[in-house]
Amino acid sequence: MPDSPSYLATSSSDGAVAGIPVTANSSPAALTDAATAPPSGGSTRPSMSAVIEKIAPTRDERLFLVLSIFIGVLSGLLVVAFRIAIEWIKILTLGSAPHAGQYRLLFVPAVAGLVVSALVIWFFPAARGSGVNQTKAALYVYEGYISFRTVIGKFITSALAIGAGHSLGPEDPSLQIGAGVASIIARNLRLSRRRMRMFAPIGAAAGLAAAFNAPISAILFVIEEVIGSWSAAVLGSLVLAAISSVVVARGFWGAEPMFRIPSITVRDPRELLAYAVLGVFGGLVAPLFSSILGYLRPRLRALPRWNIFLQPAVAGLLVGAIAFFGFPQVMGTGYDVIDQALHGQFVWQVLLALVFLKLMATTFSFSSGTPGGMFAPTLFIGAMLGGAVGAFEKHFFPHLTGTVGAYSLVGMGVLFAGFLRVPLTSVFMVLEVSGNYSIILPIILANTLAFLISRSLQPVGIFEIFTQQDGLDLPSMEEQREESSLHLEDALQPVSVPVVAESDTIQSVSHAISEAHAIGCLVRLRDGSWYALGTDELTGAAATLTPEAQIQRALKEDRTPLLFPDMPLDSALHYFPRWPFLPVLNRASRGTLEGMVTISDVLQRYRTPE
Repeated sequence: MPDSPSYLATSSSDGAVAGIPVTANSSPAALTDAATAPPSGGSTRPSMSAVIEKIAPTRDERLFLVLSIFIGVLSGLLVVAFRIAIEWIKILTLGSAPHAGQYRLLFVPAVAGLVVSALVIWFFPAARGSGVNQTKAALYVYEGYISFRTVIGKFITSALAIGAGHSLGPEDPSLQIGAGVASIIARNLRLSRRRMRMFAPIGAAAGLAAAFNAPISAILFVIEEVIGSWSAAVLGSLVLAAISSVVVARGFWGAEPMFRIPSITVRDPRELLAYAVLGVFGGLVAPLFSSILGYLRPRLRALPRWNIFLQPAVAGLLVGAIAFFGFPQVMGTGYDVIDQALHGQFVWQVLLALVFLKLMATTFSFSSGTPGGMFAPTLFIGAMLGGAVGAFEKHFFPHLTGTVGAYSLVGMGVLFAGFLRVPLTSVFMVLEVSGNYSIILPIILANTLAFLISRSLQPVGIFEIFTQQDGLDLPSMEEQREESSLHLEDALQPVSVPVVAESDTIQSVSHAISEAHAIGCLVRLRDGSWYALGTDELTGAAATLTPEAQIQRALKEDRTPLLFPDMPLDSALHYFPRWPFLPVLNRASRGTLEGMVTISDVLQRYRTPE
């Protein structure tokens, strides 16, 4: 996703404000090209009106925002239809209240697996998987392209699989469906490839927001996992699309949160220790879940083609067997079971059994290649784990005031943070799906612990594991967040050129440079700013001026940019074609030199490992 330039305000002697473009982080591979690019002519000091015109939304950008609303509305309608289709298929195939011992629990998921497998292999090969990595691949590999066939295929196959009882969720497919809607609109409008790439995550946010009825969580997830960064224009489009889709969804489902539990209050600080224990358990279960999926999925895909055709059916049979022999709760999304756990309707032994049975059922379903998502199963396992830990602690430590429902709610976020590796999204997701903001402190504490423990035990996140198994080279957003960015202070060198005043003569300045064997000098101007004067520029001026002329007459109209030690290191690169070296100033004391940098200093710093 290309970054738009931001502007650093600088002061001039006449009090005007100038905008100096500061490019966002560039890729290391582009550093040499940026450094050797031809210099841009003219002044580096545009007027205020020019700056406002530069940063104000253009006509295309305003059209882009309007299209974001349109994408949100269409995505919301499609997601509503998708969820209705899942519920209709569930009632038609499994009945309104499936229970253990019903034989249809055995054969319905198996038959659905056969049908889904045939559809995926013969008609919709791109519909396989959850939808998250496929959307990232569309963004980074396929120029934002998601075909209409993929959208239809994802809708049909995912609805059939989830409705028939496979242990998968509708959120990830909804994300890809929304991204597909955006891609189709962009292609029909014949937008540029850059715009095409930008539309995919906007549609993804719309689809996920409608599926979760949680616009903030959808926006954060797309930023955290799909695009990894944001600009003002992209953020505005994400917000408009997500809100539009949620408005449409709430028109059908109402504005109530997905789950409702009583307000929770942490009266005793010792209660936080109990939630911390839950975070530790979540941090242990999350890498276990990732490891099992990472182990089984590639081995099943390596089997002969005829075997791959049968895998969704076998997975459905295994899930159905778990349901038939006593635990139908593991089938489908399990939202109603989560709601029961939030209201304390299970003993801790049953909750603990559901943790591992749902983990097994989801592993079977997802590893077989059945289209469907990981969000709902993750919430389910987290809720059961939280309820089990909470019920156990309440039994042995009755003085704890927290309810089992509170632990289940926190557990949802705990596994979400540890398994999917989206710590910010996990916090807001729990708050939005429950509408309960009184539990934010336990959520932050438990989620952070789960995230840190899971990351230490399983360094590679589940989406990156799937990416590697699929043979793709997509950016790891978690790794990008952990990368340490370089700043000018990392390449800063002591001032090694003469420092002169603008009243000094050309002859004296030339002599000072010659004696110091320097590449130029720093000229201090009357307003306290600096001018980096190179030897080539000085030689050209000396040919037309007398040796007794003041050095200020040799200076051109443009001025050396203001740079500070905390600025990104690559922000200086595009200045070097014009300036042989750059002074770095102190922010607290204008005009005070901290040092200087040259192009060789910057490139050497990039070559030097941390």
